[in-house]
Amino acid sequence: MSDGRKARDPELLDAIDRFDRTEFDGQVWRAVRETRDPLQPSPVGARWDPGSFDVLYTSLDRGTALEEVYFHLSRQPVFPSVPFSLHRIHVRVKNVLRMEEMHILESLGIDPKSYGALDYARTQAIGDVAFFLGFGALIAPTARLRALNLVIFADRLEPADAEIEHSEILDWKTWRRSR
Repeated sequence: MSDGRKARDPELLDAIDRFDRTEFDGQVWRAVRETRDPLQPSPVGARWDPGSFDVLYTSLDRGTALEEVYFHLSRQPVFPSVPFSLHRIHVRVKNVLRMEEMHILESLGIDPKSYGALDYARTQAIGDVAFFLGFGALIAPTARLRALNLVIFADRLEPADAEIEHSEILDWKTWRRSR
């Protein structure tokens, strides 16, 4: 009996397995609803996870974290009025897959022209393979800026390896005016 999963692409498995496994020890940023724990992972499928494991989406700089969340909030018919907070978090992650340049993503089958689209099939396949191969996180370009995100596979992050250093309430109206 099948569990409904498609077989992983052997060429993609080989390509990702050839990447070095590095460490990340530094600050990341994450914007979430004010009442949400910023270390609580996102359980739904998104750009880098097919929905079969939890991830913690973070950005390597403050502005990118804000732009990422704003993009998704602005797609709603009415911009949400619930308060959001921005958090600076210090994390330590082992076995990081670094795909920091678009040409690296292109070598893994991602079309740079459509990277910003909401079709996540190939990026989810890459994330799934990275998770399967034991990576703890991946670093990849954002879809909207020349910046990077750190996507952490939640069950590979030890509680002692993530510490919230600073939190602030977001004022989206003021932020939008200052963009």
